[in-house]
Amino acid sequence: MVVKLILLLHLLILPSIVVCLDAFNDDVLGLIVFKVGLHDPAGKLVSWNESDDNPCKWDGVECDPNTKRVSRLTLDGFSLSGHISRGLLRLQSLQKLSLSNNNFTGSINPDFAHLWSLQSIDLSGNNLSGSIPDELFQQCGSLKFVSFANNELSGVIPDSFGSCMSLQSVNLSSNRVSGNLPAKIWSLNGLQSLDLSNNLLEGQLPQGFGSMYSLRVISLGKNAFSGQIPDDIGSCWQLQSVDFGGNSFSGILPESLQRLNMCTTINLNGNMLSGEIPDWIGHLQSLESLDLSMNRFFGRIPFTIGNSRSLKQLNLSSNGLIGGLPESLMNCVDLLAIDVSQNMLKGKIPNWIFGLGLQSVSLSGNKLRGNIEYPSPRSMAPSYQSLKFVDLSSNQLSGVIPSEIGAFRSLQFLNMSGNSLMGAIPRTVGDLNVIQVIDMSNNILNGSIPAEIGNALELRELRLEGNRLNGAIPSKIGHCSLLTTLILSGNNLTGAIPPAIANLSNLEVVDLSHNKLSGNLPKELTDLSHLTAFNISNNNLGGELPAGGFFDTIPLSSVVGNPSLCGSVVNQACPAVHPKPIVLNPNPSSSSDFGDDSFPPTARHKKLMLSISALIAIGAAAFIFLGVVVITILNLHVRNAHDARSAAPPTFSRGDEEYNHSPMSDSQYGKLVMFSGEADFGTGAHALLNKDSELGRGGFGVVYHTVLGDGRSVAIKKLNISSLIKSQQEFEKEIKKLGKVRHPNLVSLQGYYWTPSLQLLIIEYVPSGSLFKLLHNDPTRSTLSWHQRFNIIVGMAKGLAHLHQMNIIHYNLKSSNVLLDSSGEPKVGDFGLARLLPMLDRYILSSKVQSALGYMAAEFACRTVKITEKCDVYGFGILVLEIVTGRKPVEYMEDDVIVLCDMVRGALEEGKAENCIDQRLHGNFVAEEVIPVIKLGLICASQVPSNRPDMAEVVNILELIQCPSEGREEEIE
Repeated sequence: MVVKLILLLHLLILPSIVVCLDAFNDDVLGLIVFKVGLHDPAGKLVSWNESDDNPCKWDGVECDPNTKRVSRLTLDGFSLSGHISRGLLRLQSLQKLSLSNNNFTGSINPDFAHLWSLQSIDLSGNNLSGSIPDELFQQCGSLKFVSFANNELSGVIPDSFGSCMSLQSVNLSSNRVSGNLPAKIWSLNGLQSLDLSNNLLEGQLPQGFGSMYSLRVISLGKNAFSGQIPDDIGSCWQLQSVDFGGNSFSGILPESLQRLNMCTTINLNGNMLSGEIPDWIGHLQSLESLDLSMNRFFGRIPFTIGNSRSLKQLNLSSNGLIGGLPESLMNCVDLLAIDVSQNMLKGKIPNWIFGLGLQSVSLSGNKLRGNIEYPSPRSMAPSYQSLKFVDLSSNQLSGVIPSEIGAFRSLQFLNMSGNSLMGAIPRTVGDLNVIQVIDMSNNILNGSIPAEIGNALELRELRLEGNRLNGAIPSKIGHCSLLTTLILSGNNLTGAIPPAIANLSNLEVVDLSHNKLSGNLPKELTDLSHLTAFNISNNNLGGELPAGGFFDTIPLSSVVGNPSLCGSVVNQACPAVHPKPIVLNPNPSSSSDFGDDSFPPTARHKKLMLSISALIAIGAAAFIFLGVVVITILNLHVRNAHDARSAAPPTFSRGDEEYNHSPMSDSQYGKLVMFSGEADFGTGAHALLNKDSELGRGGFGVVYHTVLGDGRSVAIKKLNISSLIKSQQEFEKEIKKLGKVRHPNLVSLQGYYWTPSLQLLIIEYVPSGSLFKLLHNDPTRSTLSWHQRFNIIVGMAKGLAHLHQMNIIHYNLKSSNVLLDSSGEPKVGDFGLARLLPMLDRYILSSKVQSALGYMAAEFACRTVKITEKCDVYGFGILVLEIVTGRKPVEYMEDDVIVLCDMVRGALEEGKAENCIDQRLHGNFVAEEVIPVIKLGLICASQVPSNRPDMAEVVNILELIQCPSEGREEEIE
């Protein structure tokens, strides 16, 4: 044993030394050296013992039965961490090395090329960094399978990659590999699978597909490839899966694609492909999944698509398709999901679509009209059991909601919002046993909310706002114990709020505003521990607001418009509740009408005792009243003193090192931190309370202009979300993260001030005002030229792309939060402040933060959809249209409401997009830039998050759109 340990120590110090000792197998030594450098928290390698003569019985180790040498090392998901040491190089008979889904760090050892027997290497799902070593493929021996997916690898694909002729499968997906695709890659005629998706690869695809006759799977999605898809892709006649989605490919679909008769999956979503969808798409008999969403296809959906009998998933959303759904789709008996949302489809919804046995139907964002008709439940029983997802929102549907809807017993998501549906909500909704989301908002529904809704025990979100519903809120809604969101605002509901709502312990958001509800609020509502928003404004509610829990910090905006409501929040004292006064006989010696003799002696004694008790009660009441008066006076005195102290200059600190405080406590003076330099308010502290220095108001608070003691001009944001804000520790953590954000197109955060009751942010002062004022409120200033507008759009895109690169979501994008500096460069402000809230609840974001109507993405209305950076992309798309047209996202006319996005999309459909351009430009714009920018804005404002591009992709697209400066000047002239 001692000899073995000495040899092991020498190997660790001098790994190039070859140790030959019959008693100590090279494989044992190599694996022990490998183990020594690892952290094994789960004890997966406990069976690895250096005293063993061979490792063939160790966990994860397989040996050749003849030579007893290690042939396979499979340690997938062992929770190992550390570096992959050189000890593995001693395993000269190793054929398969699989270390996936661990926590290995460091770089890939190029000496793995010296393992001549190695056929398969899988290092996916780790934290490996650095570049892919060129040496690994120069002498790759018998290497067939390589997977480095889901790591942190960077650099380019080495040129030697195209020389490893034995390769059959390569997966480098989900890294940061960049550069162009080497042309020699097409010489790998034995390659069967190539996955380079989710990287930073760019440029055009080289020609040469024709030589890859063995290729079956190719995935290049989520990169930055551009140009046209090579014409010879159809030469890879064995291709079964093609994924080029999420790039910038342009042009039409290459005709050679129709030769891919074995292809089951084609994904080209999120590109800039154009033209009509060709008829030959229906000739692909093996096709099971077709995704052409978020491109620029136009025309009708080809009738021949019904010939693809194997089709299971069809996604044509976010294009410019017109006409209706072809009836030939009835032939696709295996179809499970169809998404044609965000197009320009017209006509009625064919009733056969609900009889195909589909699981998911999304027709939202079109111009579909007419009634919703379902086939007979008896004849279509299997189909009714399969449907899980239905989205018919944002169309022009009318008529009533059919009662047959209750036959869809497997339905989990139902969205019919934004139509003109009328009549009553059918009682059969209670038959939807597994429904999780019901959204029938913004229609013309009337009647009462059916009590049967309480039978939907899996319901999590109920949205019925913006209708004409009346009657009381059914108490049986208290049976929906999983409900988290209840939005019933903007109706004619009457009666009291049922106490049963207090039983819904999972409730997070409740909006009952703008109804005719009356009565008192149930006191039990304070037991709702997950509540983050409860809006009852503009009703006829009365009585005292509940005290405790969420209601101690409920904002005033959530309770206004209830004249009889009282409590500290509405600044209206509740009337004192006294017992009925006891009338005492002023002359107890005189007889009453009945005469004292009518009472027995015991009764007279009780009467006397009652009088004494009454006197005591009156005296106590007077004493309590006097105490209330005294306490009120004291409170006013303390409040005045506190206001006086608040006006005093706060103490400052730099970084995490605080300066000396006054003898008074920190709760009075707070903590002020500057991220760079030292400063104080000087005389500027009084400006914070001065209305004249106010710059603007937003969802988070009021912004003032002031000058620091060193003469620096800054903006101060006084936050108004103190009741919702996190602890000081969490507040400072989030603010310091935002303070590190630096970009020419982002407003920088320079410091902060904290007390438990007051939080201030010190922000870069941008003198030229907001984009909103420049576009809408300041007609005296000169109009922005198209060149200036385009630069603003590009600057905003770059700023947002930088935020997203730092994993920061803006959440509050609108034109009033885009400021312009003295040179006209845009600076996006107010970003990331939603992180200060205790939880990123979409209702709070929509009601408190997203205060400007029209910029909010559709997923804020659906709790089942994750909020991501794509929400910012939606707001950016609306901003683009606002800049181009000079119009607000939503404009209220005398008898109409104009939604900018819909207006522009309609004009584009009619070929009149130029009519939408701001008339103040007087024709001085570059048509080659304006029209593509409009289309880009509409794509970014897609209702489907996955159809929106990333901001980094938006920047690349804008750079492609931008014309040379010479052409720009000539066009304007």
